[in-house]
Amino acid sequence: MTEQAFNAWMQDVQAEVERALESFLPAAGTVPHKLHEAMRYTALGGGKRVRPLLAYASGALFGGDAGALARVASAVEMIHVYSLVHDDMPCMDDDDLRRGKPTVHVAYDEATALLVGDALQAQAFDTLAGIDSLPPARQVTMLRLLAEAAGSSGMCGGQAIDLDSVGLALTREELERMHQLKTGAMLRVSVILGALCGKDLSPLELEALGAYSKAIGLAFQVVDDVLDATADSATLGKTAGKDAADNKPTYVSILGLEQSEELAEQLRREAHEALAPFGEQALRLRELADLIVQRKA
Repeated sequence: MTEQAFNAWMQDVQAEVERALESFLPAAGTVPHKLHEAMRYTALGGGKRVRPLLAYASGALFGGDAGALARVASAVEMIHVYSLVHDDMPCMDDDDLRRGKPTVHVAYDEATALLVGDALQAQAFDTLAGIDSLPPARQVTMLRLLAEAAGSSGMCGGQAIDLDSVGLALTREELERMHQLKTGAMLRVSVILGALCGKDLSPLELEALGAYSKAIGLAFQVVDDVLDATADSATLGKTAGKDAADNKPTYVSILGLEQSEELAEQLRREAHEALAPFGEQALRLRELADLIVQRKA
């Protein structure tokens, strides 16, 4: 019953996020048509929506406002999608497949892909700034947190380190640092922004959510590396085996497959332990930690 309830909740949130994105993204029929069509092509109708799910789960824990949560979930997903569009371009990872369909630069062209990413990033902040149910000071804090997580001290910084690390032999600590920025920063801010839709957080609450986010952020990347080495492209919805082909350092290349799987399970347990102060009220966050580690795509 618990698994059924979680799956039903997850599907409800994913449907709500799809509706919210439909609403907040520019209509395809408005000028510039091609750009708006491409933005909707990449943002709608696909993906696991892990970041929005984290925002909603954290928001539920703290009694988050529904309208604010819809905007937070949409904003973090727009940032994530923009990063995928740019990440897939020939100047970076040069990938042709994402979420089971051609990447934006393949379906359209490179210039459009660049503009789609730029526009989605701007749209994310516009969407987050549209919250009118929270205190202005908290809203400014939320905008700043998203900017930090997406910028050079977060996701973009991690991607820069990733690009600079091709062909290098990184230590486990260096790899962890890279992924705390590249993947972990946006997962963490999704959790924190969701919580802030309900209340200002105490230092102890922030510490617990931060520890949880760190664990799931690293677990997400460890599992990504395992799947890249073991799954096929049809299952992943993106090109499998690309990290090894591109000579990128991964947890599998450093630790091996078995140790990487053990590390993912250890991080799952750490995520659960971090949520102990919240008791059973943090059930959805625990279930999302399980999902992140046990996923097959």
